[in-house]
Amino acid sequence: MGLAGYLIVSAVMLACGIVCTVARKNVIYILMGIELILNAANLNLVAFSRFNGHLDGQVFAIFSIILAAAEAAVALAIVLNVFGLFDSIRPDDPDLLKE
Repeated sequence: MGLAGYLIVSAVMLACGIVCTVARKNVIYILMGIELILNAANLNLVAFSRFNGHLDGQVFAIFSIILAAAEAAVALAIVLNVFGLFDSIRPDDPDLLKE
């Protein structure tokens, strides 16, 4: 598979992530969409790194994976806190500051 194949798969992952982030009304699905977008970027980094012969893209992809894991842990902790307070994980429900 050449570079074009990787870029097509990455573009499909990016489109699925954007659709999942914009169309869903559940925080868990929104987080999954953001992770898809980050993985599409990682796939681009690794593909270009492989076809250029440098390891820079792979190093950046590893850092991005580490940051995505930390982001997911913090976001899930926030979601669990919000669920404990409001009994819902819809992003529109926590409107305590509006009152």
